[in-house]
Amino acid sequence: MTLGQKLAWDDTVLPFQLDNSDIRGRVARLDNVLDGILKQHDYPEQVEALVAEMALLTALIGQTVKLRWKLSLQVQTKGAVRMIATDYLAPQSEGELGRIRAYASFDADRLTGDAPFAQLGEGYFAVMIDQGQGNTPYQGITPIAGARLSDCAEAYFAQSEQLPTRFALSFGRSTERDATEHWRAGGVMIQHMPKASPFATGGGSGDGGLLEAQDLLSEDDSENWTRVNTLLDTVEELELIGPSVSPSDLLVRLFHEETPRVFDAQGVAFGCTCSEDRVRQSMSIYSAKDIEKMTTDEGTVTADCQFCGAHYILDPLSVGFEAAERGAGPSDGDS
Repeated sequence: MTLGQKLAWDDTVLPFQLDNSDIRGRVARLDNVLDGILKQHDYPEQVEALVAEMALLTALIGQTVKLRWKLSLQVQTKGAVRMIATDYLAPQSEGELGRIRAYASFDADRLTGDAPFAQLGEGYFAVMIDQGQGNTPYQGITPIAGARLSDCAEAYFAQSEQLPTRFALSFGRSTERDATEHWRAGGVMIQHMPKASPFATGGGSGDGGLLEAQDLLSEDDSENWTRVNTLLDTVEELELIGPSVSPSDLLVRLFHEETPRVFDAQGVAFGCTCSEDRVRQSMSIYSAKDIEKMTTDEGTVTADCQFCGAHYILDPLSVGFEAAERGAGPSDGDS
């Protein structure tokens, strides 16, 4: 395998469809994206793993939704890891990269040696879609449940969208020949194609009253879904993240009898939308007295982006709603 092939596979999301099964899906490979996200923070191992899984889910789900601007996933819990937030920023024109960013907040003294998912407590998994100015934002939530974040995502699609959905994910640190380490992640998402009616045709419900895939499908569709899931169960971790099997070859290996059809791959990169203008806009709700309380001993107002670590230093006279009313800005004191 040449370096050119490796780069062609990494940091891409490949859409596909299984024509014999009415099932669509995505194959994602993340490499530099995860390094870009995680190198901004010195997360403990359990937190890194949760952020990596959320970023991979974001790549797979974000490329599924026809977006004009942004898809956000968020986990809020009462556990040691209080919040994980990710964004998928859609390409604005053909040929551009989708951008992914993520961060987590946690109580270090509450982390345990248990599995990463055990660091989460009671809470919810949320999906938010912002289609831009003039469109009503959408939000759907589902309780934290299962053993992985992918279980929460599957539950969301069953409950809120009534679409049977399944994820097979793998992620972790990879050691190169020169002993350097970097993050790699790979995954497959499959989803039953929506019918004309968005509502379930089945009548049952899973444990605890939550809908499961079989509750949403007719008998024939259920057989197709079970068969494709059985095939997906044969995937190996190295096939998901290793350098030897391309996404298209993986689809042929797993689903050749289902007649897989691939579409154009979408490239993704680590990216952030923060800017000084956005910081000023977020501070425009504060009065001069509020700004005074935020002012440091050095006579500046500072702000840090949780996603990318950018550090902004502003003149306190140029921020707040009173400054906005008099037209104060960077030229009035900021360098």
